[in-house]
Amino acid sequence: MARGTERGALIAEMTERQAAILAAAWAGRAEGLPYDTPEEALIMASIIEKETSVPEERGRVASVFVNRLQQGMRLQTDPTVIYGITKGEGILGRGLRQSELRRETPWNTYVIDGLPPTPIANPGEASILAAMAPDRTDYLFFVADGTGGHAFARTLEEHNDNVARWRAIEAERGVDGETGVQGE
Repeated sequence: MARGTERGALIAEMTERQAAILAAAWAGRAEGLPYDTPEEALIMASIIEKETSVPEERGRVASVFVNRLQQGMRLQTDPTVIYGITKGEGILGRGLRQSELRRETPWNTYVIDGLPPTPIANPGEASILAAMAPDRTDYLFFVADGTGGHAFARTLEEHNDNVARWRAIEAERGVDGETGVQGE
């Protein structure tokens, strides 16, 4: 696209490119994925996009969500809750409250089964590819690890240990574990 291109033309071009990427990825997707349409795969890719900015983690993050869906577990992913609050119009700017994790919205994957009704972000090609060909793992959980990445776990016990480590890191940084807001 040339500098000065009209906004509508730019958006149309982006939409066409994403549709082509999605169609190609859908045609080459792994077998047994828990989504029935390319649109559902795009929703999954949007969640992956919001969960990690670490390229090497996208396939593992995708595997966690695929494993959870295949086992009938809820996704329980914070970015979907945040989207239900903000509708994608800006950032939340604070940690999630327990009441928000319990509030029913169509996007709150702590209270709804399966995928939310729409994407929560505009996923890039890498997240779309991860949704279509996730790593093969037996991970069911992940949490931030303090390095910008995540610690992955197979069991709730392992996950709780990882969460405790993350809470300790937050405490060292002066972040309130209840609100996720840095203290003064």
